[in-house]
Amino acid sequence: MSLPAELQRALTRAAQAPRLLITSDFDGTLAPIVNNPADARPLRDGAEALVSLSGCPGVETALISGRALEVLRELSGMPAAVHMVGSHGAEFDSGFTHPINRALLDQIATELTAIAAARPGATVELKPASVALHVRNAEPADAEAACAQALESAQAWDAQLTKGKAVLEFAVITTDKGAAIDILRDEHQASAVIYFGDDVTDEKAFRRLRDGDVGVKVGTGETLAEFRVDEPEDVVAALKYLLDARRSAETAFQQKKAE
Repeated sequence: MSLPAELQRALTRAAQAPRLLITSDFDGTLAPIVNNPADARPLRDGAEALVSLSGCPGVETALISGRALEVLRELSGMPAAVHMVGSHGAEFDSGFTHPINRALLDQIATELTAIAAARPGATVELKPASVALHVRNAEPADAEAACAQALESAQAWDAQLTKGKAVLEFAVITTDKGAAIDILRDEHQASAVIYFGDDVTDEKAFRRLRDGDVGVKVGTGETLAEFRVDEPEDVVAALKYLLDARRSAETAFQQKKAE
């Protein structure tokens, strides 16, 4: 699968960074979108390339997802070498970046569950710090009505709303994939960051990228990313390209060092 020439050049430049951070969303990016969220799995070649990249000197890798951290770790099947950030950038291995309002979380869960129960195909996903209303499998009329009811109820909630593809998510903490990028960049002293994402929630990550970084939007829609590919299979191709480019850069460095 051929990548756009401009993207290849950008990835080649980034692969030469002294310290490289490669980050990606999960659903719709490393893993194809599926009707049942519990069935999502990363494309094998992409997962293998990401794990191999995590073993390259000077490279750190991470998944930043809206999934709860434990669910992300289970579905991705990634080893500890690949860092995991859940709940749209708010949930790290060390815990959440903000305290959780448990009472409000329970209230939102109760009300969204009642809304979904009246609309066939609508489902509710409970997460440690948020509740998501999924309408991908609902008929258009039911999906529209369920979302309208949820948004009306949300006027009484002090919750952060995130609109995704056929999903509304209400978090009782502040979530920001861009902030997660900054935390990882600082923690690993990355001189360049690469981020792959497909949804509107990934725009917060693209917004935080700097000169020398590479943002890749997967699929259609407006975006702040400089580059775009069509589907998760293209992300696999980009990760494999990055792996080859990083290994070539490391070989060249070692040869120069030996001269």
